Amino acid sequence: MALQKTNAARLLDAAGVPYKLVPYEVDEEHLEASHVAEQLGEDLDRVFKTLVLRGDRNGLFVCVMPGSMEVDLRTAARISGNKNCAMIHVKELLPLTGYIRGGCSPIGMKKPLPTFIHESALLYDTIYVSAGVRGLQLCLDPQALIDFIGAGIYPL
Repeated sequence: MALQKTNAARLLDAAGVPYKLVPYEVDEEHLEASHVAEQLGEDLDRVFKTLVLRGDRNGLFVCVMPGSMEVDLRTAARISGNKNCAMIHVKELLPLTGYIRGGCSPIGMKKPLPTFIHESALLYDTIYVSAGVRGLQLCLDPQALIDFIGAGIYPL
């Protein structure tokens, strides 16, 4: 049975960016990256989560980071050119990005947002990010992802 292609996968196809779609079992009670990593049998540091934040100066932006990390709001504000920032409310996620919690991909949001990927992504040949729905991940070369979405890289 073929996996249903998501918008993120179709965008990668159109750009000729290679990737693999990797399904996993969804648990509505546990949408964290740790659950995804466990389901995939992968290191939590290779499973990246996509967080949407709002800065006080530049508005919305995205941080893509290893599942083992918590967002440091000071660092996020600094890399995005803001003085302060905060995570958006989960109720804002779908209207602003087109994605739901546990299925937010850095690829194919309603409107392209400035995106910053944690530098540790470059330690791996491939990383996992959401394919845009719960239960499906994209496995791809981190540099290809960075190039495709025009992301900045931010340090530890």
